Amino acid sequence: MRGQRRVAASPDLGNIHRSPGKHSATGAKCPSPCPFAFSPSILNPMEKLAELKRAKLLALSLLLIAAATFIATLFLPQTFWVRGVKAIAEAAMVGALADWFAVVALFRRVPIPFISRHTAIIPRNKDRIGDNLGQFVQEKFLDTQSLVALIRQHEPALLIGNWFSKPDNAQRVGQHIMQVMSGFLELTDDGRIQRMLKRAVHKALDKVDFSETSAAMLESMTKNDRHQVLLDAVINRLITLLQRDSTRDFIAAQIVQWLKTEHPRKAMILPTEWLGDQSAELVSNAVNAILDDVSHDRTHQIRQAFDRAVLKLVDNLKNDPETAAKAENIKEYLKNDEAFNRYLGEMWGDLRQWLKADMQSDDSRVKQRLANAGLWFGETLVADTNLRASLNEHLEQAAHRVAPDFARFLTRHISDTVKGWDAKDMSRQIELNIGKDLQFIRVNGTLVGGTIGLILFLLSQLPDVLPLLTR
Repeated sequence: MRGQRRVAASPDLGNIHRSPGKHSATGAKCPSPCPFAFSPSILNPMEKLAELKRAKLLALSLLLIAAATFIATLFLPQTFWVRGVKAIAEAAMVGALADWFAVVALFRRVPIPFISRHTAIIPRNKDRIGDNLGQFVQEKFLDTQSLVALIRQHEPALLIGNWFSKPDNAQRVGQHIMQVMSGFLELTDDGRIQRMLKRAVHKALDKVDFSETSAAMLESMTKNDRHQVLLDAVINRLITLLQRDSTRDFIAAQIVQWLKTEHPRKAMILPTEWLGDQSAELVSNAVNAILDDVSHDRTHQIRQAFDRAVLKLVDNLKNDPETAAKAENIKEYLKNDEAFNRYLGEMWGDLRQWLKADMQSDDSRVKQRLANAGLWFGETLVADTNLRASLNEHLEQAAHRVAPDFARFLTRHISDTVKGWDAKDMSRQIELNIGKDLQFIRVNGTLVGGTIGLILFLLSQLPDVLPLLTR
C-alpha cells in the first residue's frame, strides 16, 4: 500500500455479541448472564463461507431459471399465457441483474464504462468508514450523558453487590485471584523480591523517628494513668508467678546451688535442702508482701518512682540529643544486623512456600478468605443503601472525568485500526459475515421483479379487455 502503512491483523467481524449462557472458549455455563459472552450459534469462517456460497447459488439459480424461461418463450407461439410468462421472466431478470450489480458493487469493482468508479464502495471508502464508525461509537455510545444515564438506569453498585453476594460467584473470584497469585509466585525472582523487601523495610526504618514515636507512645500511655494500669497487670502477673510451686522450687534450687558453690564446707554440714525451701518461702512471702502493698497503695513510693521514670524517659526522648542518638543507633543497628536482614529474606521464602502449599490444598484458607471477602463485599453493598449511592455517584463522577478522553482515544483507535486493515481483506470479511443476507436481496429482487412484470403485463392488457367488458 502507498505510504508503507502497516497492515493490521485481518478483521474477524461478527464473532462477539451478547449471549446469556456460555463462553465459546470453554463451553462452561455461566451462573448469571455473561456480558459479551460468545454465542454457540456463531459459525466459524468455513461454515460462513459455505452458507455464502449456498446463498449465491440460490440467487444465481433463480436468475438462470428466469433467463432460460425468457429464452424459451422467444421460440414459442406468442399466446396470451406465453407473453405473460415472458413478461414475468423478463422483469425477474432485470430485478435480479440490478440487485446483483448493487450487491457486487459494494465489495468489488465492476468494469462498466462510466459506472465502475462508483463500484467497490467498501474497499475505496475504507478510511472514511473507519472515521465514521469511530465517530458513530463516540456520539451514540460513549458520550458523557449516555454513560451517566446508563449508570443511573442500571445502578451498577447493586448489580455488583448482587453478583458478589452469591457464594458461587464469590468462590469463582477467589479461584481466579488464586490463579493470578499462583502465576505470580511461579514467575517471581526470589532474590529480587528479597532485595525489594529489604529495601522497603530499610526505607520504612529511615522514615520512622524512633525517639519521637516512642515518646508519643509513652506519653499516650501516661494519660489517665494508663501506665499504672500496665504496672498493676505486671504486679498481678508476678504475684501469680511467685505463688506457683514450680517458682518456689526454682528459687530453692538456686539458693542450694549458691550455698554449694560459695560455701561448700557449710553446705556439707547444714541441711541445704531444708534451708533452700525455707529461704524460698521467705523470699516469696517478702516479695509478695511488697507487691501486694504496691498493688493496693496508689501512692506507694515504687509507683511514684515508676511515674518519675516514665516522665523522665518521655522528656529525654523528646529533648535529650543523646537519647535521640541512641534511638537512631537502633535503626542503624537493625539495618546492618546480619541476623535481622537474613530474617527478612527468609520471611519471604517462608511466606512463598506457605502460600504455594495452601493454594495447592483442597481446603485452601487463602481461597476461603478471598471468597469470604467477596461475599462480605457483596452483602455489604446490597444491605447498605448509602454505600451504593456513594459508589454510583463516584462512578458518575468518573464518567464525567474519563468519558471524553476515553471516547476520543477509542474513536482514534477504531479509526486507525480500520485504516490499518487491508482493503480487500476487509471487504472479504464483511461479505463473509453479511453477504448471505445480501444475497437474499438478489433473491427478493428476482421474485419482486417477476411480480412487477406480471402486474405490468396485466395492466398492458387492459385496452384489449375494457372494450369486451363494456359490451
